[in-house]
Amino acid sequence: MAEQNKQQAAFIKVNQLRPGAFGLNLTVKVVNSKMIQTRGRNNTQGRNMRLAELLVGDETGVVVFTARNDQVDTMKEGSTVTLRNAKIDMYKGSMRLAVDKWGRVEVAESADFSVKEDCNLSLIEFELITVEE
Repeated sequence: MAEQNKQQAAFIKVNQLRPGAFGLNLTVKVVNSKMIQTRGRNNTQGRNMRLAELLVGDETGVVVFTARNDQVDTMKEGSTVTLRNAKIDMYKGSMRLAVDKWGRVEVAESADFSVKEDCNLSLIEFELITVEE
């Protein structure tokens, strides 16, 4: 039987996230959201910049997602979203999930899993260490 070599996007679970990871595909539920800032026309592009921190997760755990501009509108509390080409940013030693201009945030069918809120990967502090070879 010949193996099919079609590129299927590999999806991972929240508990598989690691510092420095990129090119990630996940389906998560938005647990809650908190607006961080709405900046007026004083930024360089002359348009409003909106930033929110959302707690997103699946049945394996939760992580903080940094939503920017249109992503803030797309990611409503209680909604299920598919994140494509997401990455992990480090902020003060903890992981933040983000989707930049090379990725996509898509509203998905409501997922049938319960979010495991007692396993917050953004509460784990990582320390950068240099490994001698």
